[in-house]
Order: sequence, then structure tokens, then C-alpha cells
Amino acid sequence: MPFNIVLIAPEIPQNTGTIGRLCVCTDCRLHLVRPLGFQTDEASVRRAGLDYWQYLDLQIHDDWDAFLGTAQPGRLWFASTKGTAGLYDLRFAPDDFLVFGNESSGLPPAFYPRYADRLFTIPMPGRHARSHNLANAVSIVAYEALRQTEFASCGI
Repeated sequence: MPFNIVLIAPEIPQNTGTIGRLCVCTDCRLHLVRPLGFQTDEASVRRAGLDYWQYLDLQIHDDWDAFLGTAQPGRLWFASTKGTAGLYDLRFAPDDFLVFGNESSGLPPAFYPRYADRLFTIPMPGRHARSHNLANAVSIVAYEALRQTEFASCGI
């Protein structure tokens, strides 16, 4: 498995659905950390038309501490507009955990001092938006991580 994508309290089901599809396409595991702004039961997934959901490697965690205990992550990287390192300055390794906050408030406030050395930002030369859409941000980061690792080794 190349990478683990971690969403902290995602709110918008369409974003999570898009990210789930990305994970299926890239063989990444998706971790959702509660609370969730939507249902993930079979009926809800079917109603949303997520016909690939059964192929998703998904783990749902009750909170951040439960995630840490269950997933036992190695290296964690946190996408944030408050990061000082740039995405393209990082060196990813297979099985890294790529962590993203929710759509309206980002990462929990306690994460900023706790993980200050693990925060990074996606460069945004435009000045009229505060951040990328969550699904787009995950795609940008996941494919850069894959480019640095898996894709380089298989010649794609």
C-alpha cells in the first residue's frame, strides 16, 4: 500500500466520496476520524452512487487517539494553510500518513503546536482563495507522494 490518507472530521460527503475514489485508483488506505458529517452505511453509499466503495480500503476511527492506537502511524504529514514547509520540499516514503483537516475549519487547533514540524502547505500563487477544495488538495498531495515513490520506480 503506497500511502494512508487521513481525513479529520470530514463534513461534505461528495469530497469524501471523491477522495475514496482516488484511494481506490491509487491503492491508498482511507482513514476517517469521527465525527463525520454524513453516514457511511450501505444504504447511504448506494444512494450516493458510490459503486466503487466496496473496493475501498477504509478504516473509521472514533477520534484521533483511537486512530493513533489502531493505525499506529509511522510518519505523519499534515496539510495546512498554516504550514511553513512547502509540499514540494518534502520527501515522502511509502506508508506515510497524509493528514487533512475538514472543509470548514481545517485541522483541530491543538494539532498546530503538537505537529508544527510536520505541517506543510500546497503552494497557491493565486490570492483570492484561502485554500483548495479538500478533494483537490488530497489529490495534489497524493499524486506528488506517488510521483516521488511508486511512479519513479515503475517508470510511469
